Amino acid sequence: MSIAYRAIDPATGDVVSEHDTATDAEVEAALAGAHAAAASWGALSIEERAAVAAEVARLFGERKDELATLAQREMGKPHSEGVEEAEFCEAIFRYFATEGPGLAADQPIPTGDAGGKAVVQRRPLGALLGIMPWNFPYYQVARFVAPNLVLGNTMIVKHAESVPGCALAIQQLLADAGVPEGVYTNLFADHDQIETIIADARIQGVSLTGSERAGAAVAALAGKNLKKCVLELGGSDPMIILDTDDVDAVVTAAWDFRTYNTGQACNANKRIIVVGDLFDDVVAGLTAKAQAVTDPSPLSSRKAAEALHEQVQDAVANGATLHAGGELGPAPTAHYTPAVLSGITPAARAFSEELFGPVAAVYRVESAEEALELANSSAYGLGGSVFSTDVDRARALAERLECGMANVNSTAGEGAELPFGGVKRSGFGRELGPLGMEEFVNKRLMYIAD
Repeated sequence: MSIAYRAIDPATGDVVSEHDTATDAEVEAALAGAHAAAASWGALSIEERAAVAAEVARLFGERKDELATLAQREMGKPHSEGVEEAEFCEAIFRYFATEGPGLAADQPIPTGDAGGKAVVQRRPLGALLGIMPWNFPYYQVARFVAPNLVLGNTMIVKHAESVPGCALAIQQLLADAGVPEGVYTNLFADHDQIETIIADARIQGVSLTGSERAGAAVAALAGKNLKKCVLELGGSDPMIILDTDDVDAVVTAAWDFRTYNTGQACNANKRIIVVGDLFDDVVAGLTAKAQAVTDPSPLSSRKAAEALHEQVQDAVANGATLHAGGELGPAPTAHYTPAVLSGITPAARAFSEELFGPVAAVYRVESAEEALELANSSAYGLGGSVFSTDVDRARALAERLECGMANVNSTAGEGAELPFGGVKRSGFGRELGPLGMEEFVNKRLMYIAD
């Protein structure tokens, strides 16, 4: 047993808390508990489970300030955004508590020549494993847990090593809401133990939100052991600006979304693609926004800030122009001044890599077709957006984006009812909305002969 779960305040470099990794006995207890609880939890009516989810929603709303304070200390999230994250969790649990019974209802099938009666039933699979990231320490868990809680699955969750306090706070909140023991278990597992858990016959599926590298490893393990998996990985989402009659508005939309969560969002507009002469005005507007930031929030860790700085410096060394920011704060803090880059060349790492921090990367193209070609050139395919005063023109281009979430005149459509997920190297599967009830479920045929 060793200390691997360590929270460090990125604003100061101070250690907030340390936790030992789980023992093998604790791993076995979690597996046995989740497997045993699956029978009793799944036997309840979906309405009974939905009532528990509604209480989880209420507690997220009630505890939003303390949850935000904890996230700020462990991964640097601005307090106001932490409150918003907890409120989003409240909305997610409320949505599945309200809509879940209808979404999971039996679906009649016309039988035709077969005769008789047939329905598709939606039944729980059993125990699941969730592997969660640090950047949205509550929301990422909520979108995995809420639909599966209502469906009747049980869950073991391995949270990110840097946010153990957030992980424990979620477990306490669910317990206080009446979630029975074994239905939700937080486990401070290490990577070898995760491999053991995925291979265990009692686990029926795996959901991971994280890096492309982690996703590939988990997918390989899940495939080897014939387990369903859902992966939400990285993104390099394009925001195409075809034209605008309000430069300030489109610049504000671009900047606010790019720097939300200090730029550490998978579906952020990481490539701002501007058509024609509008480019100079957009760059000037973004530069002014960057220069106006006097007290930037820290990134999640010193390591993350240093990695981002290396990418920006590499871009400049390969011909890019740094218009503002790009300064690494003193160690051991994780501060990094918001930056604006243009002229990024294919030789630069930033051209193909995800920039996970407050860096606006702006590209100039001369036509909508060139914008689309650049947008779709990425190996990622999470989200994307197109802006224009002509909605039909913007939609026509958005229809051709190779992504899981296409948006017109909005950086992102977000809500508990809207499915989230990507294609290509951004992963597969969907969370939230009606599709969030469709991943870890036994779509069982029930046929009754005449």
